[in-house]
Amino acid sequence: MKTKELYNSISTELTSLYDEQEANSIAFLLLEAILGITKTDCIVNTTLHVSLMKDREIKVAIEKLLRHEPIQYVLGKADFYGREFVVDANVLIPRNETEELVQLIINENKASNLKIVDIGTGSGCIPISLYLALDNAEVEAVDISEAALAIAQQNASALDAHITFNHFDILSGTPLPNQYHIIVSNPPYVTQNEKTLMRPNVLNFEPHLALFVEDNDPLIFYNAIVQHSKHSLYNEGRLYFEINENLGVEVASIMENAGFKKTRIIQDLNGKDRIVTGVMM
Repeated sequence: MKTKELYNSISTELTSLYDEQEANSIAFLLLEAILGITKTDCIVNTTLHVSLMKDREIKVAIEKLLRHEPIQYVLGKADFYGREFVVDANVLIPRNETEELVQLIINENKASNLKIVDIGTGSGCIPISLYLALDNAEVEAVDISEAALAIAQQNASALDAHITFNHFDILSGTPLPNQYHIIVSNPPYVTQNEKTLMRPNVLNFEPHLALFVEDNDPLIFYNAIVQHSKHSLYNEGRLYFEINENLGVEVASIMENAGFKKTRIIQDLNGKDRIVTGVMM
């Protein structure tokens, strides 16, 4: 079998669920992960000798994809900020918008020895990326999900990032364990009403605990984190949120009412309100 023939075959199967560009991208990711095929191999159209085991692995993966399972869960990994992270159904798949949040924090915080905590860490992609980019940062991460913390710890170990992970319920009223220069969070912010707008690969596979809030209290996590931040940020410490694009003004108002200054709503590369940040004075 030729590489191009296999690539086209898989891509064609996937076009029943995905547009052509996405189907092509997924087909390549699958072949790269399972067979080690490069884009050059596909262009040159080299000859393949696929073992029965690998052939079965590809077919099982395609079956999962045709049931809308995300390619990242099928492969057990996702790229984030230039690194590979282990993911499974216990953690959200890292998004490009969250890379923008990480980049903003790195750009705005050049000092050494910063103390940072990520609230609702999931796969650990935010604190690990910050630890590896900032000078001698002391980084902590918390999550209510023990299963998510296990994945985050696995990623930290694989990437040699020395993060302190703790099981923590931000809604419990228990204080955060330390004082920080930076608090960052990408909390659940999708309302129940917005479920109808979501694709099956998100709605049916990604953890609802990390995604959804009730329609009657969509800011529950932002309110709680802001209250914690009032007591746990050093003077001139910064709070960074990823947000629901429809709630930027409301999140900024919560922060301002709690005493934060220099509050900003920042748009992502798609022009949607995505980050709110402010300074505790």
